Amino acid sequence: MSNTIFTPFTEEDLIPKEEKLEIVKKSKKFSIGIPKETCLNEKRLCLTPDAVQVLVESGHEIVIQRKAGDGAHFTDEQYADAGAILTDDPKVAFGQKLVLKINPPTLEEIEYLNSNTYLASALQINLRDKDYFDKLAEKKVNAIAFEFVRDEYKQRSLVRLVGEIAGGVAILYSSELLAKSNGLMLGGVTGVRPAEVVIIGAGIVGEFATKAALGMGASVKVFDNSLAKLRRLHTLIDNRVPTSVLDPKELTKSLKRADVLIGAMPRLNMPPVVTEAMVKGMKKGSVILDLTIDYGRCIENSEVTTQENPYVVKDGLVHCGLPNLTSRMPRTTTKAISNFFLSYLLNYDEMGGFENVLVKTAEMKDSLYMYKGRHTQKLVCDKFGLTYHDINLLIF
Repeated sequence: MSNTIFTPFTEEDLIPKEEKLEIVKKSKKFSIGIPKETCLNEKRLCLTPDAVQVLVESGHEIVIQRKAGDGAHFTDEQYADAGAILTDDPKVAFGQKLVLKINPPTLEEIEYLNSNTYLASALQINLRDKDYFDKLAEKKVNAIAFEFVRDEYKQRSLVRLVGEIAGGVAILYSSELLAKSNGLMLGGVTGVRPAEVVIIGAGIVGEFATKAALGMGASVKVFDNSLAKLRRLHTLIDNRVPTSVLDPKELTKSLKRADVLIGAMPRLNMPPVVTEAMVKGMKKGSVILDLTIDYGRCIENSEVTTQENPYVVKDGLVHCGLPNLTSRMPRTTTKAISNFFLSYLLNYDEMGGFENVLVKTAEMKDSLYMYKGRHTQKLVCDKFGLTYHDINLLIF
């Protein structure tokens, strides 16, 4: 009887071998283009000279259009000293692998983009039309919207960052407009009542607008349709501000007494919170700022204004509808946005480039509204009647 035991393995197969571990394949360094902003008298940009220097030292190539930083008080010499390549031709800046912009590119600028380019910019969906998305799709680009960028905690980190600035700037600017229109100081003095500020929305913008208004001595009331947000705000400011749900009667009563109205609640594909009738009941000389005009008007008769003509007077009321209000503080905002992008870009590099990040992180996928020319945000597709593609079926 044979003592041989049958085995499908050879003696060599049974010898222990070294363990093989997955190694992230680093992508080649990418080139970043920063064109000069041409819309809405935009003064902000996405990277400061200091951030450019860090990226250049990491091996990346930064191509920036001349005078792109002038509005934020960053000179061409500062960018050149940081290692950036300067160009007079916007086509060169738009021709890089990654293009960083504040405002979305114009139809003419879209022509400068290469196929499979990564474009990161604000979307400002309420200011777009179907032609914009069709044109972008023809170029088969990968488009990332600031409004959709989330962090690992599912927070819209870039929206929050800019919102913090927008809340403070809104109060500073409304104080300036109120002094012009009515001769009133936002905060009261001994024997003189403070101005009354009504804020619609208890989110990040509303929170920082409330803090700024209180800091200037104004009387503030906040409305929102979320009790959780109102409760959070109440806790943050030690119950110093009356709050209310969006009851039309209570809101109308408060607006009749208000000197300043701040709209900070996006209403995309929803009716505005403040109706035209409510606005007409406000005092002459009152100031109205609609901060969400590029993402769904909060106030019915708001209209888009520009940095050259930042407000209009209608029925004795001052209306401001700047979609880029934080551009009034361009250097501060540029530094904040630059810090955000620097951390993200360095992280992408460590993970092996954009394609690896897309495969591995849901947050990055969610920030795309277009992938290789296909529309991947249902919200955008529903608004403009575009064909929706699930990003998870395109990248897996």
